[in-house]
Amino acid sequence: MIWSELPVMATSDLKDELTCSICADLYKDPVTLICGHSFCHECITTAWDTQEVRGYSCPECRHRIRNKPNLRKNLRLCNIVECFRLAHSKQAAAEILCTYCEDPVPAAKTCLHCEVSLCDKHLRKHNGTVEHVLLDPTTSLGNRKCSTHRQVLEYFCCEDAAYICVYCRLDGEHLGHQVKSLNEASEKKKGKLRDILQKLSTEKEQVEKRVRSLQVISRETQEKLDTLKKQATDVFVNIRSKLETLEEELMSEISRQTQKIPQEIQVLERKKEELCRKMGHIEELCDMMDPVIVLQDQDSDRADYCDAEEGDNAGTERRDVKVVESLQLNNLIMALKRYIPKLAAAVQSCLRAPDASDLLLGINMASEMILDVNTASNYVYVSRDLKTVLSSTKIEGRPETPERFYYPQVLSSSSFSSGRHYWDMEVSETGWWIVGVAYPSIEKTGHQSGIGNNNKSWGLWKSKNGYAVRHDNTAIQFPQPSTCQRLGILLDYEAGRLSFYELCDSIKHIHTFTAVFTEPLYAVFGTFVVLEEPRKQTLESQIAWVRIRCQQN
Repeated sequence: MIWSELPVMATSDLKDELTCSICADLYKDPVTLICGHSFCHECITTAWDTQEVRGYSCPECRHRIRNKPNLRKNLRLCNIVECFRLAHSKQAAAEILCTYCEDPVPAAKTCLHCEVSLCDKHLRKHNGTVEHVLLDPTTSLGNRKCSTHRQVLEYFCCEDAAYICVYCRLDGEHLGHQVKSLNEASEKKKGKLRDILQKLSTEKEQVEKRVRSLQVISRETQEKLDTLKKQATDVFVNIRSKLETLEEELMSEISRQTQKIPQEIQVLERKKEELCRKMGHIEELCDMMDPVIVLQDQDSDRADYCDAEEGDNAGTERRDVKVVESLQLNNLIMALKRYIPKLAAAVQSCLRAPDASDLLLGINMASEMILDVNTASNYVYVSRDLKTVLSSTKIEGRPETPERFYYPQVLSSSSFSSGRHYWDMEVSETGWWIVGVAYPSIEKTGHQSGIGNNNKSWGLWKSKNGYAVRHDNTAIQFPQPSTCQRLGILLDYEAGRLSFYELCDSIKHIHTFTAVFTEPLYAVFGTFVVLEEPRKQTLESQIAWVRIRCQQN
C-alpha cells in the first residue's frame, strides 16, 4: 500500500509519530538518543544549549546523559519522513480547489503573492504583473517566502547561496552582497548544466566510439582466434597422422625383423635333421661287419656329404647373434632416417611464416603516397619526386609557417581516417631515422613535436642501439640489431592497430601499437645527422634517408 492510499486516521497517526515534540513539526535531520526518543538535530542541540543544569537529558523522558553524545542522523527515519512529506504534498495538490469558486473546482495555479489558488476561469482574470508569481497548485507556500519578512523570495545571494526577498537585499544581512534575480541565477546554473551536459555527451560519444571499436576488435580477434585454432588443429592432426604412419612403419619393421630369427631357427632345425640323418647312416655303416657293404655305399663318399663349417662353434654362434642384432638395428635406423626428414618437412610446411600476399590480403595499398613539403623541417631535404627525405647538413631556408616542423621530419600529403592501409619504404643502413603516423594537431615546435614525444604520434626509431618504438614520451627498446633496409607499416584504423614489419627474406613483425584513433592519421618520416664520433665517421656515413616505395594495388 502506498502513502496516498492510507486511511485518514492512519495518516494522522503516522504524522504524529513523525513529529518532533520540541518544534511540533515533521522531523528535519532527525537524530535518535540512547533512550530511543527522536528529535530534529537543530531542536535537541538548541534545547541542550539552554539547559542550565549540568549534564544533558531527554526532553521527553528526562533520561540523564552525563556526556554530550555525538549526534548522528537517523537515515531510516529521515527517509520515512521524506516519503511521507512527498506523499502528503501530492495528496494535498490533488485536493487543492479554486479559492474563488463556490463549487469545488480543481485549481490550475497558485499565486505566491496573493496566496490563493485559481482555476482556469479565475486565472484569466488574475493580475498578470511580475510580482504575482504563479506556481503549480500547492498549499506549501512557506518555503517560497522569506521567513523573516514574509515576502516572496525573488533573489539569490551568490555569497551565502541563499534565497532572499527584496527587504533582505535592501537592509538585511545580505546588504552589499552579490545578488541576482532567481531567473538570472537559474539561467546561469542552466548554462553551467548545459556545458556539463555537452561535456558528458562528448564523453559518452567517445565511450560509445571506444565500445564500437573494441567490439570490432573483439569480433576480428575472435575470427582470427577461430582461424588460428583451426590452423593449430590441422597442424596437430597432420603431425599425429605422420607420427601414426611412422609408428606403423616402425612396428612393421620390428615385426619383420622379429620374424627373421624364427625363420633362421627353422633353417637350422632342418639342417640339424639332415645332419642327424647323415650321422645315423654313418653310424649304421660303422656298426656293419660286412666290409663289402661298407665299401659299396657311395653316399658317404660324396665330397659334399660332410659340409660342416670348420672352426670354433662358440665363435660361430656369437657371430650369428651379432649379425642378427646388427641387421635389426641397422634396418630400424634406416627406417627412421628415411622418414624423419619427411616428418620435419611436413611440420615446417604447416608452420610456415606468412608471406607478403598473406599480410596484404584485403589491404588498401598507399601507392600514391608523397611527402608534403609544406610540413618539412628546414633540417631535412625532400627529393623532387616527393618520395625521399634525407637528413640535411645545411638549413634549407624554407619559409616559416604554422604547419612546418621544427624537428627534422615531414608528413605525408594524404591522411587515413578509416579502413586498412599499407605502405613500405627503404631506409638507410646508417644514421638515425624514424617512421610512423601522427595526428594533424601535433605540435610543430619544441621537444614535444618529435614523433613519439607526445600522445598524438606513434613511431619506430632506428639508432645505433637498434630499434625503439615511442609514443606519449615513452619508449620501448628492442635488443636485436636492425640490419634490414626495407620496412612495412600496416594501419587498421577502426581496429586501432599500427604494426611495423621488416621485409627481408621473410616478413618479421617488430611491434604493434593499439589505440583508439580520434583524428585522421598522416604518415610521418624523420631523419637525423648524429655526430657521435666524427673522427671515425665520414659525413656520408652519418646521413640518414628514407624513401617511400611505389606499390601497386
